[in-house]
Amino acid sequence: MDPNSFIDEKSESRLYIGNLDLRITEAALIKMFSPFGKIVAEDFLWHTRGPKRGEPRGFAFIQFSTKEEAKLAKEKMNGKLACGRSLVVRLASEKCLAESSDNSGKTIGEGNKSGLTGSGSGQMSRSAKIAAIKNKLKALEEESQSSKKQKQADGTSSAESFKPSSVKR
Repeated sequence: MDPNSFIDEKSESRLYIGNLDLRITEAALIKMFSPFGKIVAEDFLWHTRGPKRGEPRGFAFIQFSTKEEAKLAKEKMNGKLACGRSLVVRLASEKCLAESSDNSGKTIGEGNKSGLTGSGSGQMSRSAKIAAIKNKLKALEEESQSSKKQKQADGTSSAESFKPSSVKR
């Protein structure tokens, strides 16, 4: 049996769940996803140091017994609201493939070797952090651009209403 095929099968039944509200507990997460199949593993990530130590990180991984169960859960739960936030549910393997294309042509195996040593979930948490930071930067840039446009629009209308020639000297 090819060891790589076992890894592929395992990753196809593993889901990344992101944008979790900090009030969602491990038990609540399992309860939300258990109707779709047998959950064989769950990794709920916590801050391990710093001022947020012990608080949830806002994402988790769930391993189903089959890839069909994982795909069903992904289809049904992606975009669903939980505590007012829209869940992001992807196959963990999709996340790896997207990141590996950014790693200058490295294969998935090489990308995993170059990061942290130890558990695979440690590598995923690092990758998820990077993706979250990129998304946050993009949102901030868009917000900044829209506020600049708003200020420019406000500035031109107020400049037109105040003309220096109307001021008596």
